[in-house]
Amino acid sequence: MAKKYLFTPGPTPVPPEVLAAVGTPVVHHRSPDFLPVYERVLTRLREVCRTESDVLLFGASGTGAFESAVANLVAPGDPHLVVSAGNFGERWVSMLTAYGAEVDVLRYAWGETPDADDLRARLGERQAKAVWLVQSETSTGVVADVRALAGAAKEAGALVVVDAVSSLGALPCETDAWGLDVVVSGSQKALMAPPGLGLAAVSEAAFAATGSSPRFYFDWERTRQAQLKLDAPFTPPVSLVAGLDVALGLLLDEGLEAAFERHVRLGRAARAGVKALGLELFSPDEDRSAVVTAVRAPSGVDSGDVVSGLRDRFGITIANGQGELKGKIFRLGHIGWFDVFDITTQVAAVELVLADLGAEVERGLAVTAALEAFEAPEPSRA
Repeated sequence: MAKKYLFTPGPTPVPPEVLAAVGTPVVHHRSPDFLPVYERVLTRLREVCRTESDVLLFGASGTGAFESAVANLVAPGDPHLVVSAGNFGERWVSMLTAYGAEVDVLRYAWGETPDADDLRARLGERQAKAVWLVQSETSTGVVADVRALAGAAKEAGALVVVDAVSSLGALPCETDAWGLDVVVSGSQKALMAPPGLGLAAVSEAAFAATGSSPRFYFDWERTRQAQLKLDAPFTPPVSLVAGLDVALGLLLDEGLEAAFERHVRLGRAARAGVKALGLELFSPDEDRSAVVTAVRAPSGVDSGDVVSGLRDRFGITIANGQGELKGKIFRLGHIGWFDVFDITTQVAAVELVLADLGAEVERGLAVTAALEAFEAPEPSRA
């Protein structure tokens, strides 16, 4: 029986305490057994999102939380601006278009990092009701400076909507302090729970800007009014909520700042291991890239063969490139329930599989480089 390893950017491994909570007997969603759990989850989500506003919880994927934002903020013909530098920026474009918005796109090549000055200039040319951002673009490994981008949007009087599906809990995302009007995320990444729960932290300004698009299940006001009574408008996935309660407890017991620092160190370890193999990074070589490390496949090697080789030989699941990057890069996830030995397992296996595929890689250096990078002291900021 082969051991299985999940090293994708999502879903991510789930701690056994969380799995145990998911596996407890199902209870009624309005019973005294469930209501304290529900209340604790809603409170903890505000703490993780760093907001005093309501955090709305849906039985849905992260994409469901995406759609809740679009369904509630968009009226046909409204002008909206998407900052897109990858697959998930394009998802905002597709959803807004489907709901009839007039969509302007500040588009970057995949792998580029969005710039606040570019956004400021675009908003000076064209008004937008809301600016739609991606904090961690898992298709490329790029993490945007949401604080700076949000500042530029606010200067122009626009609402700010952020996809934080893979970043919430791994990177600082200061909903209130940065003036973010909507932050959407999901349970299956840095929050260390199974897929199936979407969330949206919503400011009063965003509630007040509700559009005219039809909606029912994802209606923010319907959900908010129910949650104020410690209820849900529809039956929630009680087992997943119980698991998320435990996962959020683990995250908050660690401390958000400690979790952010751990992810920075994991990113350093992954990048150091990859570079020691002689491979080229696709994602930026910077501490902000703490969610996923994207790596260019060596010349003559299809990244799909790396992915299948890891799966077939070692039971390790990593991610191929998406869209135009399929076959060109592979992606090593390190968000959520990971430690440095997960990173060394990844890079050691990549070394062996690439050698099997005939690639010229430096042998025997990657694990040491990863360990040393993880343990290295914080660089001087003087």
